[in-house]
Amino acid sequence: MEKIPMTRGGFVALEGELKHLKSVERPAIIQAIAEARALGDLSENAEYHSAREKQSFIEGRIKELEGVISLAEVIDPTTLSGTVKFGATVTVVDEDTDEEKVWQIVGEYEANIEKGLLNVKSPIARALIGKDEGDSVEVRTPGGDRSYEILKIEYR
Repeated sequence: MEKIPMTRGGFVALEGELKHLKSVERPAIIQAIAEARALGDLSENAEYHSAREKQSFIEGRIKELEGVISLAEVIDPTTLSGTVKFGATVTVVDEDTDEEKVWQIVGEYEANIEKGLLNVKSPIARALIGKDEGDSVEVRTPGGDRSYEILKIEYR
């Protein structure tokens, strides 16, 4: 199996979600199923079917998280330097709008564009990887072509 790169923060967040699902969500849904069963006829019991559906989702997410965590390769960005690579925090300026953006290149399971966490497999991250400060990159995004200049690369 191929290792899944992620930062320490992403790994800790996934472990936290897994612990929450196992220790809080799973027991709560088991209790909800037991209560729904006590109401009688299961064939027309909406609470029972809803609880079973939620249980299925929770168990699926637990399996997914266990798989991801078992394949995780935690990378410490503070030990890296040089050109843009996984873990880099990159400050860029959009050459068309002069808007500055700061992104950290992270694994796909911890990516969140609203928080500035850019999926390593995204078009923008792929364009930035291997580049240096002062370089200009052209990116074809779903919203159209973009041109960015790399202002700063940090590993924190």
